[in-house]
Amino acid sequence: IVGLMALYGSKAIRGHGIPEAMEQILTNQSKIKPTITYLKPISSAIAIGTGGPFGAEGPIIATGGALGSTLGQIMKISHNERKILLASGATAGMAAIFCTPIAGIFLAIELLLFEFSPRSLIPVALSCITGAAGHHFLFSSGPVFPIDHLIAIPSNKALLIYSILGIVIGFFSVFVTKIVYLIEDGFEKLPVHWMWWPAIGGLCVGIIGYFSPKTLGVGYENITDILSGSLPIKVVLSLCFLKFISWAIALGSGTSGGTLAPLLTIGGATGILLGNLVLIFFPDSGITLSLAALVAMSAIFAGASRALLTSIIFALEVTGQSNALLPVLAGCLGSYIVSFFIMENTIMTEKITRRGVKTPDSYEPDILET
Repeated sequence: IVGLMALYGSKAIRGHGIPEAMEQILTNQSKIKPTITYLKPISSAIAIGTGGPFGAEGPIIATGGALGSTLGQIMKISHNERKILLASGATAGMAAIFCTPIAGIFLAIELLLFEFSPRSLIPVALSCITGAAGHHFLFSSGPVFPIDHLIAIPSNKALLIYSILGIVIGFFSVFVTKIVYLIEDGFEKLPVHWMWWPAIGGLCVGIIGYFSPKTLGVGYENITDILSGSLPIKVVLSLCFLKFISWAIALGSGTSGGTLAPLLTIGGATGILLGNLVLIFFPDSGITLSLAALVAMSAIFAGASRALLTSIIFALEVTGQSNALLPVLAGCLGSYIVSFFIMENTIMTEKITRRGVKTPDSYEPDILET
């Protein structure tokens, strides 16, 4: 169904949403086809609702961005103002899903706006507040991924281990990104029309899901279970490896779905496994499995997307654990540094870089371009 919608509706519904929004901002004066406003959520609902191992946040960000862009095109405003509307719609979607208004603002700055100024910051902040209020109204006012105990402030020894954990996760985030695009390249070489690729990906997802049902669907409850630190190792292993394989194949096939929830699940499960190894060899290290999972979860997002500040604030907002700030900061920074020096592009920019679109990596003005 997704293949048919992409063929007869718009190819732009394929993929995870954020790179496509970035491309339109950088190359098309933030003009997104109005049809994406309804095609993207419908295709994503079909893909995720039938067991696709994606998060809902990518499609919601793409849908909100398309809605903002469409309003900007109707109102006949400048492309800079349209860019701000697009970013406002996109981040309001993220705030509505995760109740993370501050992380939404940083997401806009780091991945969509490529600027830090009051003219963009104020509208985006207002939209994120509105999105979070919508979450409170429709769902609850508590954290999306609650941890049933208060995380204690870690000792310096534990902080060192969390920092090393972040560096290890940085290498893993590079591996994850490379594998996703390796699979995507593999699909490009198949002797069948691209319309059939989502069906092939869906078949692989179904086979893996038959043996490990927890890999199917969004899996937000899996993230909460991982953060509790009480899941059996067998389940953690399946969420780490089988979820990764299922998601990478499905995403590489061009199905419509998000990357954030799968990355959080895979990263959190990896953090649990590494945390258990540390506790076996260093039982007096002072680390806890819950915090190891949270550090790894945020670090893999920081490494794969290089949205450093978004990753840090996101981890605190979705759990409500302010004592986790220092280890999360250390872990995300370690992962970011590894990713920055090893990987030229990120999971968000690799696809559009291959099309010749350069994404800004700083907020300095390009004098020659100006």
